[in-house]
Amino acid sequence: MKFVIALDSFKGSMTSLEAANTVEKGIKKIFPQCKTTRFPIADGGEGTVDTLLHYENGIGVRKNVYVHDPLGRPILSYLGWIESTKTAFIEMAAASGLTLLHSDELNPKYASTFGTGELIREALHLGAKEIVLGLGGSATVDGGVGFLQALGVEFYDKNNHLLHPFKTELAEIHSLSSDSLITEQREVLLIITSDVVNPLLGDEGAVRVFGKQKGISSSDFDYYEASMKSYSEVIDIHTSATARTKKGSGAAGGLGFAIHSFFRDAFWNSGFEIISSKGKLREEIESATFVITGEGRLDRQSLSGKVPIGVARMAKKHSIPVIVFVGGVEAYIEEEIGEEGVHLVFPICEQPMTLNDALKEGESLLLRASVRLAKAIQLGMQLKL
Repeated sequence: MKFVIALDSFKGSMTSLEAANTVEKGIKKIFPQCKTTRFPIADGGEGTVDTLLHYENGIGVRKNVYVHDPLGRPILSYLGWIESTKTAFIEMAAASGLTLLHSDELNPKYASTFGTGELIREALHLGAKEIVLGLGGSATVDGGVGFLQALGVEFYDKNNHLLHPFKTELAEIHSLSSDSLITEQREVLLIITSDVVNPLLGDEGAVRVFGKQKGISSSDFDYYEASMKSYSEVIDIHTSATARTKKGSGAAGGLGFAIHSFFRDAFWNSGFEIISSKGKLREEIESATFVITGEGRLDRQSLSGKVPIGVARMAKKHSIPVIVFVGGVEAYIEEEIGEEGVHLVFPICEQPMTLNDALKEGESLLLRASVRLAKAIQLGMQLKL
């Protein structure tokens, strides 16, 4: 038998590679002689940098960079760097991510993408000719304002007072100046890895679809939606563009919109597609007996093309059974994901527990679940005989 193990990270608990190692360990306890292929993968969120470096055959390094977290606190972050090609790998989750905040710290009014802009700025100062930027796992709905501020864009209120990073409300923005925008950004190829295709505004936009997980209450949706619309109109007037309706403009709390507006030549692609092609996942799946994938939570957002569904679609073309390990699963989606090629969803939690406990015990839960799955496969083989 051959198991292809291609999981996303379990955010706040395990990286993609750690999860793959854990599943392999569990399978090998029951099938020590089986062949396993670990394929760490990411969709642009947490773990994207390490995953991309994994497929660069040791020529890339991790560089530590001091930046600011979503609330403006100094933190030690990182980017991936390949000196020979002047290529930088950046994941916004490492500077502006949800995992950097406790649940009681969520602050949709002021949480900023400034730290992500600082990572871009550092890559440009290193002389980057190409930047791969993963959009995923953000704690922000600032429309990319902080990101632009870190790169030199200045925003002003109706009294022409300069608005400062981490103190800027979208509703306050009346005008802007891009005269000090860092000039190196014009020379770099910016490749965006994101599986989010939502527009900036509307029922499928950044506020109404992703706002709740970032701290916006349902009763405040209208306020934040109006603020985002007002801000986007200021940007559109300044850039003579209409980026808010472009594919992915609602990604990362509207950071996609800022990138569409100021990086006109940015190249957008699915994070899953970029990483799976680097490691030749399709070829590995073709010869698999079972494919195992997974993520922290499987829900309707997963159907937009996140890792488990992307893997399942590949396997479906070759009629390979797909098992998905999850921390949690949205009710009543079995039929929909079954149509995408998922054969079995395997929740790893064994008893009622808090999210914090599940995150802490994630590795041991996944290991035991992997052993149970392998035993079930073993039993099925015995019954078939």
